[in-house]
Amino acid sequence: MNTLNSLAEFSRIHCISICAFLVPANLVATFLTLRFSFIQASTRQMLPIVAIASTLALALFLHVGTWFIVGVIMPPTFILCGLGLTCLVVNYIALVHRQKVYEALQMVRLMLRASNS
Repeated sequence: MNTLNSLAEFSRIHCISICAFLVPANLVATFLTLRFSFIQASTRQMLPIVAIASTLALALFLHVGTWFIVGVIMPPTFILCGLGLTCLVVNYIALVHRQKVYEALQMVRLMLRASNS
């Protein structure tokens, strides 16, 4: 139990540094998942990046959970939870419904091309 308390305290003390790493890492990893979907990579190719992205999102949940445990209920904690949840959902959908995600990304690409011309 002492180890968990020490980890939670470490998480709260180094909050800015942890968030400065986890937020961009989550966004980049989720973007890579979408990029792999866009180029129609196989499930075998997508699985490692989805695993990394999901691990980063879970790490963000654990970090925010340390703040919930001590009673810090503020907008940033909910925003970070929303970011983690969004990343988890996007990665799950990109892995399970690959063809639908590919089609949606192609539609976005066509809309962007039409708006630029």
